[in-house]
Amino acid sequence: MINQARLLDTFLALVRIDSPSGEEAAVAQQLKGDLIQLGMSVELDAMHNLVAHLPGKGESLLLAAHMDTVTPGRGVKPVLRHGVVYSDGTTILGADDKSGIAVILEVLHILQEQGLPHPPLEVLITVQEEVGLLGAKGLDKSQLHSTMGISFDAGDGPGAIVVSAPSHDTLSAVVHGRASHAGTQPEKGVSAIVVAAQAILDMPLGRIDEETTANIGTIRGGAATNIIPDRVELRGEARSRQMTKLEAQTSKMVEALQSAARRYGASVDVEVQREYESYNLTESDPMVSRLMAACQAVGVEPVLVPTGGGSDANILNAAGMHVVNLSTGMAAEHSTAEHIAVAEMVTCAEIVLQCIDSLAS
Repeated sequence: MINQARLLDTFLALVRIDSPSGEEAAVAQQLKGDLIQLGMSVELDAMHNLVAHLPGKGESLLLAAHMDTVTPGRGVKPVLRHGVVYSDGTTILGADDKSGIAVILEVLHILQEQGLPHPPLEVLITVQEEVGLLGAKGLDKSQLHSTMGISFDAGDGPGAIVVSAPSHDTLSAVVHGRASHAGTQPEKGVSAIVVAAQAILDMPLGRIDEETTANIGTIRGGAATNIIPDRVELRGEARSRQMTKLEAQTSKMVEALQSAARRYGASVDVEVQREYESYNLTESDPMVSRLMAACQAVGVEPVLVPTGGGSDANILNAAGMHVVNLSTGMAAEHSTAEHIAVAEMVTCAEIVLQCIDSLAS
């Protein structure tokens, strides 16, 4: 039932439109026209998210994706080799998440041209997902009426359903040392860089356990080689699918900074920001069970998987919806090796059509 050639053409056209986070206007304008042609009423909200509605009968279903991409994502030149789409190797491909958008558009095409029954459908295509889920965070959730939905922002093989995602804390710290001449009076200085380095050495970082990770991602400080640096800024994060583990990990990172500052006679200002909350779903949740049945109906074995990454689904679940990420087949996301098999996008679209059919029955 899926028009594979059209799905591929849609995907290739989308990835050729530059849309780094914060610069999505061109692709948003294209998508708005596409959705209107497919019979949807479309609005751009204050964040410039696209919110579209298609009337139907039964329980409403949300289909969600994001339109922004990471860098390097300008001037993408997609290359098709043996049924798999790559970039030319100089940029990311943008399958994250334009494969999800292409699947949504193909599903809507099929419903329109074949006149298939369907429930009320809502389409949400957000901006600035890659820089902190900002589009979803800024969305007026009252615009959505669905209680369950499918987000298309995951990899793995066909039938992979993300049922668990972490909470995320961002840690920002400023270490205050004491400046001094490094050549004549180093004893009078307190190096903020040394304090920060000691704190980082004392932190548990990387893979903490199967549910928890932590990282220090940026560090900045110092003015010249002959000055003991009196200020260092660093930023890091902690994630876990279990709240108690996240709180424990974040506390250890903060304590490492405070302890190192005390040890060297420095001080530190630390700010912790909760970026988003975790969600944990099971087979009994309505969207999960429907997607599992849809996978089996099209001959795909469903696989329930956890993830260490956050997505718009975190924000939507925190708002009281049941939203799961369904794999589109994207692989090696956020790298110049990113690629996607056309057949896996087709399978994803087939699963969604089957799910829609079950809701319309």
